[in-house]
Amino acid sequence: MTQIVSTLSEISAPYKALFVDLWGCVHNGITAYPEAVAALQAYRKSGGVVVLVTNSPKPRAGVAEQMTQFGVPQDAYDTIATSGDSARAAMFTGAVGNKVCFMGEPERDAGFFEPMNVIHDPVEITRVPLKEAEGIVCCGPFDPMADPDVNRPDFLYAKQMGLKLLCANPDIVVDRGEVREWCAGALARLYTEMGGESLYFGKPYPPIYDLARKRLAELGHEFADRDIMAIGDGPHTDISGGMGEGLDTLFITGGLAAKDTQTDRHPDPDALETYLAQEQVAPTYAIGFLR
Repeated sequence: MTQIVSTLSEISAPYKALFVDLWGCVHNGITAYPEAVAALQAYRKSGGVVVLVTNSPKPRAGVAEQMTQFGVPQDAYDTIATSGDSARAAMFTGAVGNKVCFMGEPERDAGFFEPMNVIHDPVEITRVPLKEAEGIVCCGPFDPMADPDVNRPDFLYAKQMGLKLLCANPDIVVDRGEVREWCAGALARLYTEMGGESLYFGKPYPPIYDLARKRLAELGHEFADRDIMAIGDGPHTDISGGMGEGLDTLFITGGLAAKDTQTDRHPDPDALETYLAQEQVAPTYAIGFLR
């Protein structure tokens, strides 16, 4: 039975580290949530370690820069693990070939193709049109407001040619302020439904949790699963992923599921129970907003 709590501090003491989602938990895609920032700062002051674990296709440095722009101070976290870095590592080891067709916003996602010094003998990646590609690298839709179905003709060709699609962000949708946008995960889902092969590297898939633990190790920490709690607002990314890794989880109901869980400041218990049963997830805890 999921326990509803009012503050992070009620439950955080037994945990040595937190794997914290960003969008919908720490910021809304435009600005930081002050209460969430304060909660993470307090947790760190108590001796805990905060790893921001995000399905952003950006490299770690790009997310850190974005956090500063949104007003998330550096003392609110210790390190960052991004699905972008996990996917980039796969790309530079040849997961989808040397010649790739890129999907995303060229200016926003340019950092995805920056070299990774940690990869020994990386393959040389060249961006080419779809008809010349050996694989697809998807950081997101060209137009985040357009229905993913607009990609069906290109995906039909790609499937027929046996191209793999590397998905750098498994999120289906995200709320930027009050506007809901499609993410790379929606495109990868469509490609898979059409019979194509999609490769995922963010939550809820293991590679990003391996990277998060690597980030902890870089700080000199090796914690048991029971000492780590995963926090997020995505039932099929943050919560399913955390559960799959054997971690306790804290579900932020005021994010993507705010309407379904009838969250004002706190979720409605009955609505929450119905929603969790429908989504087939069982978080350890639930809270309206991270605070």
